[in-house]
Amino acid sequence: MRASVLSDWLAQRLERGNGQPVYRQLHRLLQQAILSRELPAGTKVPSSRLLANELGIARNTVTQVYEQLVLEGYVTSGTGRGTFVADSAPDEIVGAPETAGGPRALPEPPGAQRVQPFQPAARALSARGARLVAGAGVSKRQWGAFMPGVPDVSRFPAQVWNRISSKYWRRLRPELLTYAPGGGLALLRHVLADYLRTSRSVRCTPEQIIVTTGIHQSVDLAVRLLSDPGDAIWTEDPCYWGVRSVLHVSGLRSRPIGVDAEGIAPSPDDLANPPKLMLVTPSHQYPLGMVMTLARRRMLLEYARQHQCWIIEDDYDSEFRYGSRPLASLQGLDTAGQVIYVGSFGKTLFPGLRVGYLVVPEALAESFATASAELYREGQLLQQAVLAEFIAEGHFTSHIRKMRTLYGQRRQNLLDAVARRYGDALPTVGGDAGLHLVLQLPQLPGGADDRKVAAAALERNIVVRPLSGYYAQPARSASGLLIGYACVPDEEIVPSFELLAEAIDETVGRVG
Repeated sequence: MRASVLSDWLAQRLERGNGQPVYRQLHRLLQQAILSRELPAGTKVPSSRLLANELGIARNTVTQVYEQLVLEGYVTSGTGRGTFVADSAPDEIVGAPETAGGPRALPEPPGAQRVQPFQPAARALSARGARLVAGAGVSKRQWGAFMPGVPDVSRFPAQVWNRISSKYWRRLRPELLTYAPGGGLALLRHVLADYLRTSRSVRCTPEQIIVTTGIHQSVDLAVRLLSDPGDAIWTEDPCYWGVRSVLHVSGLRSRPIGVDAEGIAPSPDDLANPPKLMLVTPSHQYPLGMVMTLARRRMLLEYARQHQCWIIEDDYDSEFRYGSRPLASLQGLDTAGQVIYVGSFGKTLFPGLRVGYLVVPEALAESFATASAELYREGQLLQQAVLAEFIAEGHFTSHIRKMRTLYGQRRQNLLDAVARRYGDALPTVGGDAGLHLVLQLPQLPGGADDRKVAAAALERNIVVRPLSGYYAQPARSASGLLIGYACVPDEEIVPSFELLAEAIDETVGRVG
């Protein structure tokens, strides 16, 4: 493009009155002309006065655009000599194909191989990335009937939280707006230590607590510090898909261990090959809901002591038990300092809070705090301060008591709806604790396809998760549906379950 026709080219493309500032449009168009070589290197562009007159815009606008282009290296300018398009095209990299009129080529060594131009759209994921994406269990829906694992956030005491938060903003201390110290806010660690000692029988000091953004980060940190790529880890089968994804990208060799009525149940072959780590949910196995017996807990701790294994205890949904008191933690039985206890506030308060924690053995506390700060550069100290006061004033335990009663009622409403529709034909498991139950599907020849049932339910705007997706070993897999009831208003449980029943009957056939 000759400089003499530049003003006509620009005039045809400037859109007046479309809400976009003329300055931004002119800047973008000149960039486009230079990058596409419509304006070749060395071309002298019109003076700001001339271009402004020809386009009918303020000269100051053109001057600002030229100054910005100079700063970005698109043009050069000098007093008395005008403004010219800069030679910004890169030298050709050795091995790249030549193009007509293209950039200068560097000398190519003998035998160098030509390569195809980089095409981001066609670039494949790494093997690790492809496995992660292919096996992802995350849902596009995070709310509504019957989304498992989601609390009723509409019942959160927002006014209390807002009062505490407003107080901290009014009396803001600068240190609450910077990066978090290793381990998290000291005040939160102190109140957490008191709460865990009294409610979960966790034996710890505040210094042993490391504040994180949730279970995923807690497990990731423990795995990074306590194992090396290639080490073995035992996981329950079935288990939570999110943690399984964290382990897949860690480079560990995951060994799925089946569960029975007492919890994780390693076979003699499993016991003959000790892992470096074990990941268990003893208080409420996820997703099947059984509680690890005392005998199994003691066996696991003794085995870990003898073989110098680490146990990561995910205390999933421990606060929500219906008809019985929450069980003490596995960590509370540990006398050898081999249990890493992890928990979060995602279910007890609200998932978007993104606050979790680890309790680590005293000898590891400083290393974990340092590594957490080094890897993740945590912040959210203001949020942590509000949470600490929320717990210290008693609002946290009060909220848990209220929600336990509410969720217990909703659980019973769902169980009644299942019984009315199917009687004993479709049994439920895991409903004595937590925020979901598992509805077992008929064991038909070839198996009932719970994924198809979940897809049919989604067409009716009902979200459930197929149980089979939680198993690592297909031969061990069972067919069923995870049905969350916590975030479903009482009046919606029955009509929502009727829609789910339609999906079941349509896919599996009439049951009961």
